[in-house]
Amino acid sequence: MSEKAIENNKVTVIGKVVSGFSFSHEVFGEGFYVVDLEVSRLSEQSDIIPLMISERLLNVDEDYIGATVEAAGQFRSYNRHEGAKNRLVLSVFVREINFIEEFTDYTKTNQIFLDGYICKVPIYRKTPLGREIADILLAVNRPYGKSDYIPCIAWGRNARYAAGFEVGSRVRIWGRVQSREYTKKLSDSECEKRTAYEVSVSKLEFGDVCSGSETGRPFTDSL
Repeated sequence: MSEKAIENNKVTVIGKVVSGFSFSHEVFGEGFYVVDLEVSRLSEQSDIIPLMISERLLNVDEDYIGATVEAAGQFRSYNRHEGAKNRLVLSVFVREINFIEEFTDYTKTNQIFLDGYICKVPIYRKTPLGREIADILLAVNRPYGKSDYIPCIAWGRNARYAAGFEVGSRVRIWGRVQSREYTKKLSDSECEKRTAYEVSVSKLEFGDVCSGSETGRPFTDSL
């Protein structure tokens, strides 16, 4: 993988392993497995983030539940076919993983940087309490013509700023990966609890690549 492709999608998470490994898929004889990591926020809440790990990186037959690890890699997406529909599935594709004996700096448990392109008109709205939110879908390029489609959510002044982004605009985003539970209505009588993953934006930088300029306009807002 080219170094440039790695630089446009970087994530580091630190937390406790809270599940065993489940098989995901195999590529050229290399098996990939998913394990859940509980990542603490500065508040009393936490996020449960799925890690995609190669069997060549870690012994997937071992029980690591309760262990504290630092995982670095990329936030990736793929479409899972569910009947006649596709469902966007996201996970942290781990390139490096280390075990940590003791960890106290919870300001650095969850960091992500993305450099990509707006691929859908941002959706700006307000909560019943008046908080401003903007939903962004960012396409981040991978080698060999592939892309990851990453849902991002901006708040407050960041949301107002993002509401003006046009499809095709280049945007750089800093923030954290978060998990969010929601209820999916399957039919009039059946509902299912699901978990969504997205990037909570702490900083935005807009680059006008259409005119050949890459002059960024940073905009930050507290979470």
